[in-house]
Amino acid sequence: MIPSTTACQAIWNTANTITSVFTSTTVIIPQSSRSMSNFIDFMQTTFKPFEDQLSSLARQITNLTVLSIIQEHQINYKPFRPRSTTMTPRLLSHLLKQYRWIPFRTFAVKRESKHYPLEKIRNIGISAHIDSGKTTLSERVLFYSGRIQAMHEVKGKDAIGATMDSMELERERGITIQSAATYVEWKGYNINIIDTPGHVDFTVEVERSLRVLDGAILVVCGVGGVQSQTITVNRQLNRYRVPFLTFINKLDRMNANPSRAMDHLKSKLGHNAAFVQIPIGLEGNFKGIIDLIERKAFYFNGPNGEEVSVEEIPEQYKQETENKRRDLIETLSGVDDELGEMFVNEEIPNEQQIHDAIRRCVLKRKFNPIFVGSALKNKGVQPLLDSVNRYLPNPAEVENIALDELGKEKKTIKLDPTRSFAAPFVGFAFKIEAGGRNTSTTQLTYIRVYQGGVKRGDTLYNMRTLKRTRVSKLVRMHSNKAEEVDEAYAGDICAFYGLDCATGDTFVNDKAYQISMESIFVPDPVISMSIKCSSTTDVEKFAAALSRFTREDPTFRIVYDEDNKESIAMGMGELQLDIYAQRIQREYGVKIEMGKPKVSFRESLVNPIKFDYLHKKQSGGAGQYGRVIGILEPLSPDKFATVEFSDETSGTNVPSQFIPAIKKGLIRAYEKGSLSGNKISGVKFRLQDGDNHIVDSNELAFMLAAEGAIRQTQEYGQWQIIEPVMLVEINAPTEFQSAVHSLVIKRFGIVSGIEPREDWFTMLAEIPLNDMFGFSTDIRSHTQGKGEFSMEYVRYCPIRSDVSNKIIQQYQESLEQPQQQRRKN
Repeated sequence: MIPSTTACQAIWNTANTITSVFTSTTVIIPQSSRSMSNFIDFMQTTFKPFEDQLSSLARQITNLTVLSIIQEHQINYKPFRPRSTTMTPRLLSHLLKQYRWIPFRTFAVKRESKHYPLEKIRNIGISAHIDSGKTTLSERVLFYSGRIQAMHEVKGKDAIGATMDSMELERERGITIQSAATYVEWKGYNINIIDTPGHVDFTVEVERSLRVLDGAILVVCGVGGVQSQTITVNRQLNRYRVPFLTFINKLDRMNANPSRAMDHLKSKLGHNAAFVQIPIGLEGNFKGIIDLIERKAFYFNGPNGEEVSVEEIPEQYKQETENKRRDLIETLSGVDDELGEMFVNEEIPNEQQIHDAIRRCVLKRKFNPIFVGSALKNKGVQPLLDSVNRYLPNPAEVENIALDELGKEKKTIKLDPTRSFAAPFVGFAFKIEAGGRNTSTTQLTYIRVYQGGVKRGDTLYNMRTLKRTRVSKLVRMHSNKAEEVDEAYAGDICAFYGLDCATGDTFVNDKAYQISMESIFVPDPVISMSIKCSSTTDVEKFAAALSRFTREDPTFRIVYDEDNKESIAMGMGELQLDIYAQRIQREYGVKIEMGKPKVSFRESLVNPIKFDYLHKKQSGGAGQYGRVIGILEPLSPDKFATVEFSDETSGTNVPSQFIPAIKKGLIRAYEKGSLSGNKISGVKFRLQDGDNHIVDSNELAFMLAAEGAIRQTQEYGQWQIIEPVMLVEINAPTEFQSAVHSLVIKRFGIVSGIEPREDWFTMLAEIPLNDMFGFSTDIRSHTQGKGEFSMEYVRYCPIRSDVSNKIIQQYQESLEQPQQQRRKN
């Protein structure tokens, strides 16, 4: 029974201020419910899935909902603990005032943590190109596993929105902005899941998620096939060697073609792939799936596809089933020794042997099994979950390495995945949420436990800062809700409150156990905009917002432009910067002004140049003396976004203790080039020789010598400006192909491929980011609003001479302006 209108009115009238939120596990009413009518709608909508739990609400107004939910879910609320179970207006008013603003996360629910054996744990991510249906798939997984009581859709179409898209902006735009973690139980297995964004601007969320996961589901659109961000995700899967399955989604859509999607996987990504399932019908006739191994047809009945029926294969699909099954066995035989031997001997493998072969090959990343379905139409999700249990690795089957930094020589050690407190604790911080508008909200740090165990109250050490910290609260996350647990073991993904750390830090429980884990690859920003708050009274809140978001997202950076006296926001794209601008306004109430987007140009060397620089300073007493000799050379074009250092010295002319100081000097020198004032990249500093003084040499001297060496190469070397180039994927009706091609050429793009698809085409082109501004408007006008595009960073390339000359001229003029101003004064 849901709350009646009378009951809601009684609750509303018991307090003057309603500012908290009611959910199934928390006790807060949203700020949007400021009128009684909105509040009644909210209460009745929110509590509808929880009729059984709240059946007494309408009958017993004296024991109001706030307190009954607190008691039922064991929610910790401090410092107030009532002696009576009767909810009075005074008590309700106290609770509301106590928790007036808690933006995303509220009280933690105490849940009994179940200790799963290692072989029953899976840590997986769900990744895809934008709008391929991964969040819809996550919602179905949560529903079928019993984690949620009702399914909701992206973009908040049902006024609630998908569970894993908890941010208001995510529900409005229908895209995932932040990765979200949860966990489910499926047929005795504990599956930790991270749902990741699909847009390239938020690619670091995918990066840090895959860094800590043991397996993944790669979702591919059955209509679009492999798209630009699919290629990026595939590169990230390869970087961290993550075993994965592929789910071809949206087979209910018009022009869906799973065979074409698999051909993309083979040709564009180089996957050794084969179908494990095939669909029964496509588009509007998509009715179910056929399991090629079991030779059975699966249908998904009931209002939400929760009733799975297994039947015989329809007669018209039996021949296709046998053909595809033969293809599967042949593909597996080429990469699996056991099945290969059976194939040579003309033996037919049984079902279990095929399952075992798939698992072996998936773990070795030699085979990509293809599953099919439609998450939106509730088809194919349950068998996909079965396959996660069956084919993806448990934490013990993935080798995790740490760097032992104890002693002179660093060495790698293999971490022990045993789920016990016997081995020293090792945890890796892969994501932080630095708190919200309320400054009392402490930082939430997501941790993957790789070795040992941790309990609430334990002491841990951050191996980067060597600071000691205490685990005050240990939780597991379900989207944006925290659920308290007492302990976590190797293989678990959990979160700590109050840790002072950064993304990529390693934690141990024994300070003498000096190890660290490989950090996360963070791409450099490619676009920037000036940013400032409109009112001087909001400067403090504005600074707090920037500090929080730069801590949470390592690709979002803020630098101060001394020349123009303004803050510059840097990121991976216009969407990312726009999202942060909106979040600052919504979450902090700060009106801000954004400048026009600017490209992050770089400077790079054209030809190698030798350097020999001596930094010498004598001023009485101890002086400074440091000399560096070597070659600065350009890197290959595929490394234009990076810098390298090579110590090729022999002997003691440059003592080893000064090498870190030289590297520090290079970092400072690379910050600003002489051509345009942009950052230097795409160079390798080869230190071959040098000199030192027994008294005057120190770290500062060699740091300044390194800076001087770069200035020397800038004066005598040949430099160039380089710019980011984007891989742009355009989808539009075939009738506009000529217009789109002309548009790409006009923007100095190079078309790398055109793929016709029914009445549509897909065009791939490489276009300089500097020429992409306004492209969204142009593509709509050239295709009558029917075209769409996505893009991702590919590499840096030398800029056109006309653009280069203009940038250099503008930079020179900016240097002359302060000088002219000083002359006037």
